Amino acid sequence: MQNLLQLFLVLVLAGGVAMARAQGGPPFITDDPGTPGDRQWEINIGWTANHNPSHASYQLPDIDLNYGWGDRIQLKYEVPLAAATDVNNTTRAGLGESFPGVKWRFFEHHKAGEPKSDDNMDFSLGTYPQLAINNPTSAVRRGIVEPGPQFYLPLEATVKLGPIALNGEVGRWFGNQKVPNRWGRGLIAGHEFSDRLELYGELYDLQDANSIGGAPKQRQLTMDVGGRQTFDRKGHLRLLFMVGRGIQAVTPQNSEPNWIAYVGVQVLLGPKEEKAPDHK
Repeated sequence: MQNLLQLFLVLVLAGGVAMARAQGGPPFITDDPGTPGDRQWEINIGWTANHNPSHASYQLPDIDLNYGWGDRIQLKYEVPLAAATDVNNTTRAGLGESFPGVKWRFFEHHKAGEPKSDDNMDFSLGTYPQLAINNPTSAVRRGIVEPGPQFYLPLEATVKLGPIALNGEVGRWFGNQKVPNRWGRGLIAGHEFSDRLELYGELYDLQDANSIGGAPKQRQLTMDVGGRQTFDRKGHLRLLFMVGRGIQAVTPQNSEPNWIAYVGVQVLLGPKEEKAPDHK
């Protein structure tokens, strides 16, 4: 655990050398207040894994559709093909939960004396309410997904302090009679090495706020590294990748994963942004 924390601190310090911004969202668990932009599409297709010795969950793949409604609002619909492995090493697959959501960046601050743009935004706040809804399949009965509905309400922030930028999220999952309420807390720091390569480190903590039926509270405390690699010059296609692990003791009785992973592609589409005419 100590070596993993040291690695994360190295990434944070390296990111402070010339970091442009810290970006949340796929392939990471933590999200940020950023949106795709007016009439822009962000489509993420990812294969994910969360593995514990006695139970594991996978998304094969996860389809995450995002649309920019103006510069500060993002509309989302996400649905995976889910799979789960139980203590008997039996794997079942089916349609996962649907996740409609709306992101709203309600506050942003820009450097004084410069035209407002994403590059000179030094602080922003947003929220990203999302609803987890079971589809009309047998996925809950077969143990592939948790019973719904569940609702997530987070507060997200990005701040730049000189050359250092951090992205953080604190959110509350509201469960139901069969699923406990949970707190989610995440932090991302990293570095853009070029216009095409971004690498980040992440700490994320998901912890039960209450117990159901006397069951012990569960917690997933993970650390990971990952990034994005752009394939084309116009930046329409990116490789997404992340790998990490739990940093607490992993047992068959708890929900701490011995490893997590994400690999996928991101497609960015939409009309070209009109440039303001030059005034001579």
